[in-house]
Amino acid sequence: MTNDPIDETPSARVQIYLDGSEHPFSERDLPTAITLDTNTLADGPHRLTIRATDRTGKVSVREVPFKVRNGPGVTVTGLVPDAVCHGVIQLGVNAFSAEEPFEPQRAETHSSIPVWVWVMTLGIVAWAAWYGASMWRVPSQYATTPTYSATPPASGAR
Repeated sequence: MTNDPIDETPSARVQIYLDGSEHPFSERDLPTAITLDTNTLADGPHRLTIRATDRTGKVSVREVPFKVRNGPGVTVTGLVPDAVCHGVIQLGVNAFSAEEPFEPQRAETHSSIPVWVWVMTLGIVAWAAWYGASMWRVPSQYATTPTYSATPPASGAR
C-alpha cells in the first residue's frame, strides 16, 4: 500500500455571468474555452462579467459590454440620432438579413450623393480641363508629324 499525497491545492477557476445575473452560466477550471450562443439572447446591449480566481485565492473581475444583433440590420435615412426636426420628414427605411436570399434592390439603402462628392468631382474635372488646356504642348520634333500636323497628308503619301 502506498501513501500518495493528496493534492489539496485549489485550481484556478473562472465564473462567467451574463447581464448581472447572480448565478454564473458557466463555471470551469482554467484555462478554458466558453461558447456563448447569442441566438438565445434578445437583440440589444448585454454585459458579460468574468470572475477569475487564481490558485492563491486572489480574484479579478472583468466586464465586457457587447451588442447582439441576430435580426436584420436596419438602416434609416433622413433622420439622425438627436436631430432637431420640424415639419414633414421623408424617411427611408431598409432592413436586410444575411439569412435572406440576395436581392440587389434591397441589399443597398438608397440615399442621395453627399455634397462633398459633388464638390470633389467638380474640382477634379476643373483641374483636368485646366491641365489639358495649359500643359499640353506638342514637342517641336513631333509638331510636323501627321498626327499633330494641321494639314492632312497627301492621299498618295505614305
